[in-house]
Amino acid sequence: MTDIAAAADRRTGLSRPAAFAVVAVVLGASAALGRRNAPDPSHPGIRRWYKRLDKPAYTPPDAAFGAVWPVLETGLAVGGYRLMRQPGGDARDLAVGLWLLNTAMVGGWTELFFRRKALGASTAASAAMVVTGVGYAVAASKVDRTATATAVPFVAWLAFATLLAKRIQDKN
Repeated sequence: MTDIAAAADRRTGLSRPAAFAVVAVVLGASAALGRRNAPDPSHPGIRRWYKRLDKPAYTPPDAAFGAVWPVLETGLAVGGYRLMRQPGGDARDLAVGLWLLNTAMVGGWTELFFRRKALGASTAASAAMVVTGVGYAVAASKVDRTATATAVPFVAWLAFATLLAKRIQDKN
């Protein structure tokens, strides 16, 4: 970033197009990685493995995952965009950094769980995402209430997903 751009960011945050572009690239990369590892008919080996896992009775149906993630990703997009539009500073930069970390970890989790079949590592990663997700929500609360509100469902889902991942790990 040039000195002029950095000074403008500290005063006004990223421009609308720049904030939109960052959100699109980051969430697009995370979604592409998640899609690469999805247990759907386009990935029959992953699908067979996932279907054979012994899962707890409270495991949502496959369709629920397809319905929940677009909502969560929309929340992450709105939260990230709003944070990047805020004037730069330590609080904003921490919130954006934690947003970036969490969006990267979502895609990384699918790589661990579905592609590598690393149940223990994916459970640990899920638990770490709860911690970093709470950190993101707390950091966002110092910058933008809407970004905080959009983080809450994400963290709640991560907590549920961690319980689910741990139970799947234990049963398999």
